Amino acid sequence: MPDHRPDPKKIAFVASPAPEAQEAWKRLTARYGQVPGDEAEVVVALGGDGLMLQTLHKYISSGKPIYGMNRGSVGFLMNEYAEEALVERIWNSERSVIHPLLMTTVDIHGERQDALAINEVSLLRQTSQVAKLRISVDGHPRMDELIADGVLIATPAGSTAYNLSANGPILPLNATLLALTPISPFRPRRWRGALLPDRVAMTIEVLESAKRPVSATADHHEVRDVATVSVAMDHTRSMILMHDPGHSLDERILREQFGA
Repeated sequence: MPDHRPDPKKIAFVASPAPEAQEAWKRLTARYGQVPGDEAEVVVALGGDGLMLQTLHKYISSGKPIYGMNRGSVGFLMNEYAEEALVERIWNSERSVIHPLLMTTVDIHGERQDALAINEVSLLRQTSQVAKLRISVDGHPRMDELIADGVLIATPAGSTAYNLSANGPILPLNATLLALTPISPFRPRRWRGALLPDRVAMTIEVLESAKRPVSATADHHEVRDVATVSVAMDHTRSMILMHDPGHSLDERILREQFGA
């Protein structure tokens, strides 16, 4: 955010297709105006966490702060919806800075793809055959064979999403860690994952990829039939999430750890 109060004529509103989000977009743009995203000082996202992730991806290289208001079914990343005093709420909001993961995949045909993930990178079996994976950290083999439905790497911001559903640990937002969490592990049966410094580079090789095909997904971007997947946090990219005082992302993650 700039150091001055945000110009109410320089807000870009985006909304999910949900009727309540579209109606909110009409009311708020009529009240506060609307500018193109590249001219905005702040982007206001109206929807749920899915819309917030899409908005963060769209503006991932811009450095523009994102202020979300919940007009969807899930709103962990969103503020409560209210139309009054929006500019003041934005000005008084607390900021959380997050970094994405960079996923690089090579499929069984040798084709390479790159994608960014704000929440997590996940590898999942594509068929009834369980996946067999080899995990290396900074070039050193750490697990020769993980037999499981898959595995995921979560950021602190994403640790309360899929990672938590897979019984992974919740990470405080300022923790310089990544969560490596198995999905329904069969062997080693007692392995529950690992916490890794967020400066490491991980490589996951798919063993018996023809018999046991695996897909890799960075948030919403899926690549099928992968042979290797490399994952590292991209510290050169920073995204700013804005929350009302007392409801910062740090506080929300802390409350999740105590079941609040």
